[in-house]
Amino acid sequence: MTPASQPVPRNVWRFEVLLYASLLLDTLTTLFRTMPDDMSEAAVSAAYLANAVLILAFVFLVGLAARRRKNWARWVLVAALGLSVVSLAGELSFEGMQVETLLELVSTAMTAAGLYYSFTGDARGWFG
Repeated sequence: MTPASQPVPRNVWRFEVLLYASLLLDTLTTLFRTMPDDMSEAAVSAAYLANAVLILAFVFLVGLAARRRKNWARWVLVAALGLSVVSLAGELSFEGMQVETLLELVSTAMTAAGLYYSFTGDARGWFG
């Protein structure tokens, strides 16, 4: 059987849904983020472009992991989660709890839960 013809295990499906939902939340959060007043228009545009490229890269990685069974893509997502946790901790200590920070916290929790599912239950034999 080819990977495309095998049914996706339930925990892999949960992983995929949670990570895509997290990325959707990240996208919506980015749309409403306020940039510092001292940033030039070009810098703001570059920041939005970089964020869009990162989100698209993560969408690609989730697809590789969930549908193409690429274990390395799952580990890249784990590393990105680790960086997100460090960044979020710094943001919380610097700015405290704000709406944007709360949304990032929810997104990070969704990503952590999705990655947990990718390592447990019927997902164990999925990744090659």
